[in-house]
Amino acid sequence: MDSMSHSKNEEVETKEMDIRSMSSSRRYVHSARYLHKVGVPPKQNLFQEFKATVRETFFADDPLRPFKDQPRSRKFVLATQAIFPILEWGRSYSWRKFRGDLIAGLTIASLCIPQDIGYAKLAYLDPQYGLYSSFVPPLIYAFMGSSRDIAIGPVAVVSLLLGTMLSDELDPVQNKPEYLRLAFTATFFAGVTQATLGFLRLGFLIEFLSHAAIVGFMGGAAVTIALQQVKGLLGIKNFTKDTDIISVMKSVWSNVEHGWNWQTIVIGVSFLSFLLFAKYIGKRNKKFFWVPAIAPLISVVLSTFFVFITHAEKQGVMIVKHIEKGINPSSVNQIYFTGEYLVKGMRIGVIAGMIALTEAAAIGRTFAAMKDYQIDGNKEMVALGTMNIVGSMTSCYIATGSFSRSAVNFMAGCETAVSNIVMSCVVFLTLEFITPLFKYTPNAILAAIIISAVAGLLDFEAAILIWKIDKFDFLACMGAFLGTVFSSVEIGLLIAVIISFAKILLQVTRPRTAILGKLPGTTVYRNIQQYPEATKVPGILIVRVDSAIYFSNSSYVRERILRWLMDEEEQVKAECQSTIQFLIIEMSPVTDIDTSGIHALEELHSSLQKKNIQLILANPGPVVIEKLHASNFANLIGDDKIFLTVADAVSSCSPKPVQEQV
Repeated sequence: MDSMSHSKNEEVETKEMDIRSMSSSRRYVHSARYLHKVGVPPKQNLFQEFKATVRETFFADDPLRPFKDQPRSRKFVLATQAIFPILEWGRSYSWRKFRGDLIAGLTIASLCIPQDIGYAKLAYLDPQYGLYSSFVPPLIYAFMGSSRDIAIGPVAVVSLLLGTMLSDELDPVQNKPEYLRLAFTATFFAGVTQATLGFLRLGFLIEFLSHAAIVGFMGGAAVTIALQQVKGLLGIKNFTKDTDIISVMKSVWSNVEHGWNWQTIVIGVSFLSFLLFAKYIGKRNKKFFWVPAIAPLISVVLSTFFVFITHAEKQGVMIVKHIEKGINPSSVNQIYFTGEYLVKGMRIGVIAGMIALTEAAAIGRTFAAMKDYQIDGNKEMVALGTMNIVGSMTSCYIATGSFSRSAVNFMAGCETAVSNIVMSCVVFLTLEFITPLFKYTPNAILAAIIISAVAGLLDFEAAILIWKIDKFDFLACMGAFLGTVFSSVEIGLLIAVIISFAKILLQVTRPRTAILGKLPGTTVYRNIQQYPEATKVPGILIVRVDSAIYFSNSSYVRERILRWLMDEEEQVKAECQSTIQFLIIEMSPVTDIDTSGIHALEELHSSLQKKNIQLILANPGPVVIEKLHASNFANLIGDDKIFLTVADAVSSCSPKPVQEQV
């Protein structure tokens, strides 16, 4: 009886096991039968492909979308508004907005007037040219620019760069007329460069200068500018023309016995302390933003009055003396369009124009993000270029967005670009009526104003953050900084560009690769270094390539994958595990591949065949899979070796473990 009962129980258990086995096998067959294959996109003809590439490269923002399905009259209005944005936002302009713009414009005017006089001296130009550059360019930008907050005018870094490069070609004292003409020529070609980049929608070119390199270059330029102002702050008459820190310090200490003027030092240090204190108050309490904005003008008024009543100029205190009265004269006939200085002006203009453009783009994006609105980068370039072209014809030198003035403009509550128009009107009144009053303004106060202005360009917090995030970026930052401080502005800029390109080349030629493992309880495969709990699949090596595969990195990718395989085989052999039979390449991050990349895959496939290892691809993108089929590589390894996911690829390589897990 017991034996009969026992045999029945065995039969029931056997049937249950068979049912489970059938169910499991059905599930496996079901999953295998419905594995999704990698789709091949519809083939485009050459014209369609070229059109799509051009559209994504140059017209990613789809600028013609507003013109779609519009009547001809409306298209004309939209085109006019695209060129002159003021015609669009001006329709909704109100008294409330004007009140904010008026206050902001008056505030930045009080800051720009003393700054412009000082910045002109950085470019080795007479003071009025700084004021000219804050009159015409802001008016042009107000009509054509898309930023509501940016304040236009001369800036310290561009003024220093322009002055340094121009003085290398001509002496600003002995060849003053030619020097001035070369400055206008450089400004003209700076504008042409900027406008051309905008029209051709090549704004992405300025992105090749990394943020870290810009931080370092700006910091180095700030130190260089501050060192140049030591001459005015100490009252030194015979000062070096070199800008590196060693030459400047030698010049300072060689004049310590007879070259320093104690009256100048008292004026300069006193007002520099006042300006820095005003800056501290404004930074400490945002409500007092107007204090550092108005402080430079107060300093100029007080110091000028002090020198006038004491006649300190007779005691060796150097003063501005004379500023030309009246608005900008025409300079069209002074621009070099022929001769030996044409190429020199073009070279200087292109370099200075690109730096000015980079600074303006960064400022525009910063304040647009704060107020949550969009600016059109290409329109900005056209606006900046146009204003510099017009400026070069009206006795202006290169103008761009000023960070210190834009910050004050923002804090003062500006609503639109009308604040630039207000500032321009104040500068106009200054040129017409007030310039004679600056005759007794001491050079020391201009030096103090410039030092206090450029102090904000030393961004220690940004440098520390760069160090924490990316050591190579920090190397770029310090390289640009040290090159500018210990050599020259041009060398610092060159180092910044070289290191930025070196980083791009390094990332392109040496892309990251990773070994993937399976996260427990999932079908997800991730980097085993990022997820130590992820486990490797026995007999399978899964490698992810984190970059497009081009001629510049194809050999490295192939060699790196083979090195991963070699390391894995040594580890497997040491631990007596099953040998590697499959190599799966996760291709999700591979956005593109060229003929060199496909050739590298063919060589990899050939090397693996010799080792009896099968090559399998997982999730190639549309561009990649299309090229793999076009090159016949898909047929070479077999369509059954290309899968949608890593999990599908693993299940095809090891069906039994997958079946057991299900």
